[in-house]
Amino acid sequence: MSDAETSAQKSTSPKSRTVGPDDPVPGVAHVVLVMSGKGGVGKSTTATNLALALARSGYRTGLLDADIYGPSIPTMLGVTGRPVSTDGKTIEPLERFGLKLMSIGFLLEDPKAAVIWRGPMLHGALQQFLKDVAWGDLDFLVLDLPPGTGDVALSLSQRLGVSGAVMVTTPQPVATDDVYKAVSMCRKVNIPILGIVENMSWFVDTAGVKHELFGKGGGQAVADFSEAPLLAQIPIDQSVREWGDKGTPVVQAAPEGAIGQAFMKLAEEVVGVVTAKADEGGDQAPVIDRSGGGGGRRRLPVTK
Repeated sequence: MSDAETSAQKSTSPKSRTVGPDDPVPGVAHVVLVMSGKGGVGKSTTATNLALALARSGYRTGLLDADIYGPSIPTMLGVTGRPVSTDGKTIEPLERFGLKLMSIGFLLEDPKAAVIWRGPMLHGALQQFLKDVAWGDLDFLVLDLPPGTGDVALSLSQRLGVSGAVMVTTPQPVATDDVYKAVSMCRKVNIPILGIVENMSWFVDTAGVKHELFGKGGGQAVADFSEAPLLAQIPIDQSVREWGDKGTPVVQAAPEGAIGQAFMKLAEEVVGVVTAKADEGGDQAPVIDRSGGGGGRRRLPVTK
């Protein structure tokens, strides 16, 4: 896509998030987390296609694979190179389809090897991927988070001014029950919920019959619980898996198709919500709840 095409598509960038004195990415206007309390719901697929949709809309965009134990971005974007440092101080991100990229997967000698790290090493790696990577000036940095409500989300909430989180779920209760926990965690550490993406919402067979394989209503239920909009319902489509496995996500491979357009619409919705929150002045520094409670029981302290 040419500069003229992207500039024609891009609307005015949302007002920048609040950047503190110790923020590791001061040149990034907005940081968007893609997360879920549940594994296997399509966070990496959503994060990758959302980032590509933002880039295709003309926004300067980066994608950080924050899933240290299970990095998917190298495969989904077909990137096998290794990052280098030109100044001996910062790491140059890799690039693909106009995205700036970083993943622990780029640094592994054996892509099938397991990363066996304790929490402090995980925290240190994330700090390096933010502070020591030359992200430069970006409109959006999208972070693909691991499942659960553990160290990664807590570390990010402490160190980074986050614009908000996009929660990904599938419709059935076995997924939504865990996503509710992720929403609750975000509330406790003051990460705004930008909205909900319901993935694998339905499947349309060759006869045109719609099948809701995982039930229905889960995404809207999470949206109601989080008091945030249901941003998108993404159907099951074989092309998403095929293109992702080939290293060219569906937004890049078939942007005019139904699924490609669904992700482009998702990006538009995310920009709209980020803009509205910025205009409301809702972007704040993280606040960790240390008040304790529950019959005298205190939460473990979280320090800045």
